[in-house]
Amino acid sequence: MRRQTGLGARVGVASGSKADGTGYRTDAERLAEAVDGLRTQAPEFSAATGLWGWQKSAIAGLLTLVACGILLVPDATLVVVLAVMAIPFLFVVALRAAALWQVFSHSRPLDGVGVAARAPDAALPIYTVLVPLLREAHVVPDLLRALDAIDYPAEKLEVLLVVECIDEETQDALRRVHLASQMRVIVVPDGQPRTKPRACQYALQFAQGAYVVIYDAEDLPEPAQLRRALCCLQAAPGSLGCVQAQLNIYNSTESWLTRQFTIEYTALFDCILPTLERLNLPVPLGGTSNHFSRAVLDSVGGWDPFNVTEDADLGIRLARAGWQVGVLPSTTWEEAPPTFRVWLGQRTRWLKGWMQTYLVHMRSPRRLWRELGPRRFVGFQVLMGGLILSALVHPWFYAIVGADLWYGRLLGIPSSMAGQTILWIGVFNLVVGYLSAIGLGTVAAARRGRLRLAAHAVMMPVYWLAISFAAYRALWQLVTAPYYWEKTEHYLHPSSSTSHGTGETSYP
Repeated sequence: MRRQTGLGARVGVASGSKADGTGYRTDAERLAEAVDGLRTQAPEFSAATGLWGWQKSAIAGLLTLVACGILLVPDATLVVVLAVMAIPFLFVVALRAAALWQVFSHSRPLDGVGVAARAPDAALPIYTVLVPLLREAHVVPDLLRALDAIDYPAEKLEVLLVVECIDEETQDALRRVHLASQMRVIVVPDGQPRTKPRACQYALQFAQGAYVVIYDAEDLPEPAQLRRALCCLQAAPGSLGCVQAQLNIYNSTESWLTRQFTIEYTALFDCILPTLERLNLPVPLGGTSNHFSRAVLDSVGGWDPFNVTEDADLGIRLARAGWQVGVLPSTTWEEAPPTFRVWLGQRTRWLKGWMQTYLVHMRSPRRLWRELGPRRFVGFQVLMGGLILSALVHPWFYAIVGADLWYGRLLGIPSSMAGQTILWIGVFNLVVGYLSAIGLGTVAAARRGRLRLAAHAVMMPVYWLAISFAAYRALWQLVTAPYYWEKTEHYLHPSSSTSHGTGETSYP
């Protein structure tokens, strides 16, 4: 059962009590609630408040300590630094190994196989679909066809097309088409930060549904996904706060980047997230196709308008409040960025948001420990902290190895027992880390019937270097432009009649 924690008592956006759609509040009031709701009611969970004082001091002290160590005792400092880096990496390797074991030991259905019987239309509650749009005029016709394909009675479905007021082109495109009776346009007033979560928080105040899902402009979910999500959420109302559909890529063969992206996505959503679910560890949500009970979403404060990876943050807040996140055996197909420029902007924003999420939830480590419990606290460190750290330090390992090969040394570590132990742990992490990641990506792609794609998993180490470049770009933006939202341009949207879906997201 769900634990009662202090989080639910502190957070609860007022939209839940006022979202009747009658318009008795002004646009300015709704916008203020969307932007300021979380940071005024629970500022400790909002990225708007930045680093806390002790965090700034700790970071400054750590950097000073490392700098002094390099100058005074470089060998000992190198051993300590490698030890600090090795332990989280070891846990990341263990997580991948657990995912591989889960894949082979548990048969998990894909694309909705084995879902419970279809519920009668009369028994279904109102379901709200939020579709945030930004400069997406070119996909409007295909978007409407994809939304029309949703298998849910029109009288029980509410589709809110959420458009920024500055985006006149998309508004014009929506005016030129016929909208079904269950669809309406919500125009978000201008303001800052101009982010997807701000738009979603604003539109949520107009929503009438007891259940809510987000889809993006290029998404093509399985038509029956809402019914399947509802079945899961209603079957465990006391503990399950959200179900995340499995995201995958339709344009995997378009470029080297789309192939690597597809392998990464398939391993994450088909293998790693289901493993986190089974181990009852915090599950960071994807930016689309997450289905909520409206009451649960309101109880944890909704999305943080100041967090540029708002989905991952929301997943951690759900875990802190005692809610579980399930992985729904239903696929939403998306478009992977085909060029490095587009990919870099998207990945920079994702990593910046993960950094924001980690720093926000580590403002009070003891409270986080109490709310998550020891095992889930460690899981949070491995998933959020470990993956951020690995992206940042990965290229430095190559630099050290290159320097050692040039000078004929072995990582420059002294022959002490501690030094040699750390060295071999590092080598183990590198080798087994590559093998586990490649193996997981290969198995995940093969389970999707993409055997040719699986062969490209051997190029993951090169892809990781690109991720490291994006991580340093994200770190720079975290300091200089923490709330800047880099929009990912989208190019393709296959017909809603095809077997594969599209589009990664309207904002990312």
